[in-house]
Amino acid sequence: MSTELPPEINLRRAAMSVVTLVGGVSLAVIPAATIAIASHIFTLEEQGAVAVASMIATFVGQVTFAVVVESRLSSAATERRVVFPLWLAGLSLLAAVAVAVGYHNAWVLCIALPVLVASLEVGRGVSVAEHLEVREMWSALAVGAGALCGVLCAFAGLDWALIPLVAGILAATVIRSRPVDHRASRPEPRVMGWVVTDVAVTGGVYPTLNATILALLGPVQAVLFTSISTVSGLLAIPLNYLRLRLLKDHSRLDIVLATASVVAAIAVIFVCEWLGIFGFVFSHAWSTSATALPLLVACLWRAASLATTIPFASLRRMGEAKLLTLLRALVAAITFGAALAAVALDDLVWVFAVLLAGELLQAIVYEVARRRVTARAERAVR
Repeated sequence: MSTELPPEINLRRAAMSVVTLVGGVSLAVIPAATIAIASHIFTLEEQGAVAVASMIATFVGQVTFAVVVESRLSSAATERRVVFPLWLAGLSLLAAVAVAVGYHNAWVLCIALPVLVASLEVGRGVSVAEHLEVREMWSALAVGAGALCGVLCAFAGLDWALIPLVAGILAATVIRSRPVDHRASRPEPRVMGWVVTDVAVTGGVYPTLNATILALLGPVQAVLFTSISTVSGLLAIPLNYLRLRLLKDHSRLDIVLATASVVAAIAVIFVCEWLGIFGFVFSHAWSTSATALPLLVACLWRAASLATTIPFASLRRMGEAKLLTLLRALVAAITFGAALAAVALDDLVWVFAVLLAGELLQAIVYEVARRRVTARAERAVR
């Protein structure tokens, strides 16, 4: 009896996968929109603080995602089901209200950003992992509309431009809080410990690096580093999507879709750079600096994650959380040390080049580890 799905089912799955993948733009839009709005309503010093806070928010979002989603997907002995937690929805509501009331205060935004980004990160992760495509589509539209409205208000000189931004995030949070038919699995404590440690150690590299750039090179370079990271971060949309899908099951379709999306995203990014769109959006920091070369290297850094994601997800599915954590911590320490040395050269191209080299090193190390674990398992079966 054939186990292949009918062509129309496969076509529908591919179409919904594309919709969910494209919806990931909403997650990448928030840091970009926040920096764009900040560049029009806050001072240069406050913009530097918001740039660092944006990186910290991404880190907090990754750790929260590890606790709520990734630890459950990596617990091989469970059903590996995830839901959007109501406690996170409540915190997101409070953070959104705080920004709406104190929209003129950059420090309120800096404090609220980690909660808002964590809510977006977990909400999207749950939707992708559980194939909640329709819910994710409406959530993405809400976030995208709020971000667009906020940026347009900032360009118009309205100092309350952050309000529509957080309103869109709040609307998406409400949509993602709708009840589902399943309950979240209980993660294995050992697996959760290793997964969270993994993300905490490796994810802390980028906000620490940006804080160092702010301290040594000043707010303009810190804003520029965050801006380039945010733009190249568009490539992380298909890569994160691929990672989530592969944590559940290996899928050639999702690998092909993600690869094609990365290539298309790089093309779109450089068309926008050529047209001067990023200089218009990010204002002073981008328009007064040479950005083409560092942007190219940053895009190569992000794209190199394709080579990392496949063996990484394979090792996670095998239950090798401890091994992955130790390997990632080793590579992260090497990369961070080299990146700090590159900061001293006062050229962001070298910083992104080091991050690219670190990503390629990760891919090699993970693939070697995957082959050894697979070979060991095969010998055990014999």
